Amino acid sequence: MNKRAEQSGGYAAIPGSAGVERETARFAYDAETGSSLRIGWAEADITPSEPVLLAGQFHARLSEGVADPLQATAWAIDSGADHAVFVACDTISVSAELRDAVRDRLRGQAAGLDPLRVILHATHSHTAPEIRPNSSQAAHASGGASGVGLDAMPVAAYVEFAAERIAKAVAKAWTDRAEGAFAYGAGQAVVGRNRRWVNDRGQSIMYGLQPGVADTFRQIEGYEDHSVNVLSTYNTEGELSGIVVNVACPAQVGEQGYAISADFWHETRQELRRRLGERLFVLPQCSAAGDQSPRSLYGKEAELRMRELHGRTERMEIARRIANAVEETVSVIGAAAHTRAVLRHRAAFEELPANLLDESARLEATNESARWRTEFDAELDKLEQRPELRESPGWYRAATNAYGRMSWHRDVLSRWERQREGASGEKAELHVVRLGDLVFATNPYELYIDFGSQIKVRSPAVQTFLVQLAGAGTYVPSPRSVLGGGYGAVPASNPVGPEGGQKLADATVSIIRSLWEEQEG
Repeated sequence: MNKRAEQSGGYAAIPGSAGVERETARFAYDAETGSSLRIGWAEADITPSEPVLLAGQFHARLSEGVADPLQATAWAIDSGADHAVFVACDTISVSAELRDAVRDRLRGQAAGLDPLRVILHATHSHTAPEIRPNSSQAAHASGGASGVGLDAMPVAAYVEFAAERIAKAVAKAWTDRAEGAFAYGAGQAVVGRNRRWVNDRGQSIMYGLQPGVADTFRQIEGYEDHSVNVLSTYNTEGELSGIVVNVACPAQVGEQGYAISADFWHETRQELRRRLGERLFVLPQCSAAGDQSPRSLYGKEAELRMRELHGRTERMEIARRIANAVEETVSVIGAAAHTRAVLRHRAAFEELPANLLDESARLEATNESARWRTEFDAELDKLEQRPELRESPGWYRAATNAYGRMSWHRDVLSRWERQREGASGEKAELHVVRLGDLVFATNPYELYIDFGSQIKVRSPAVQTFLVQLAGAGTYVPSPRSVLGGGYGAVPASNPVGPEGGQKLADATVSIIRSLWEEQEG
């Protein structure tokens, strides 16, 4: 047993898959306090029963039915000395309103549970309801500020609906926690691909690598992370109870769709349960992946051809790749499940510097917001003069696209005003949870992978599970992305820029290291 394994403690012989002889597991306990380690799982269906506005595009998308259910999966882990609850949500992000509504409901509901140790994080599905009540999308529901008037469930109402169900799942996971053990390991699967490319003028572009511009292509902008970090939990009978699956890719295969869906995590859950047990809990985590996508920029025709030959959809192919990596990993790590491990949870509110705007950014935002305002007014006039247009499919798309882009640039002007008034940045809620030799580290952003890989390289943990979008933050780009520009790395996209990203990475590494230094001390 190596030094790091000795620090975590002993192992229980627990199989990871069928065909391996099962031995009854000893329950896990905290290596410092001697308290038993208790684990709980629960899930909730957060699929709305009426049409909603879907998040993730400038134009509004009124949902047109349900392709597959949305889930929130809660995993509670408690050593008596410390605890944490991770909640994976099939949403685009976790707004402050949703997070606070869940935590408020938990106060007094679950004895011994600190609501501030409940960590909500999103899979970044672009076919899930809008959960930001103050977003430009929210303005389009009936009676909304835009005047478009779509017959959709108000965003605030969906937040209340989802919060109620998520809070019940968290309370159940906490109440149902029982002695058990865990194991962890790492696999590989090609899921996330860098979605930004650089042309012959040094400009970076998100998507859009079409035949007409192929001769200007010079390189893919950045790195890709194909690691699949896995944590598996077991009850005292040695049975696999749950899986944490961490990949560096947002769930947005169907980012232009109109049907409510959990995207590729739906097929992935189905495939994992088919292979490892129908009652298995699956908790997805999106690692740092602000510049990643589940689709390659090139070679699309070859990939499509192979999927057709195999008879798989794109989402089915991703599910197969993830399930292969998880199954292979679980088959070996279960035989070395941890029964003794330190559990420590640290939460911090880090002040990150604002991405400062200059006069050119203010001028561009002023001009662009005015231009899109003119277009929006023209679209509203057209709808007023020709009400029959509202009977056409997608009649609201042009108007809401103009409104979304106008609002995007107005947000820049609002940031400019706050900057003039002395606002220096924003507070980011960070969580770091050490469990034996592994660590979970969260952030509220779509964090570019350069910062994510930096944290992993500097972390003393055997495995570092990064969890992005544990909040509502937008893109935090790398310095090289800002140099190239393009969507995702321009002022309108980045309230927090590379300087803030570096401070976030440094703060995260500092907290991680402090948890190792405490035990060594």
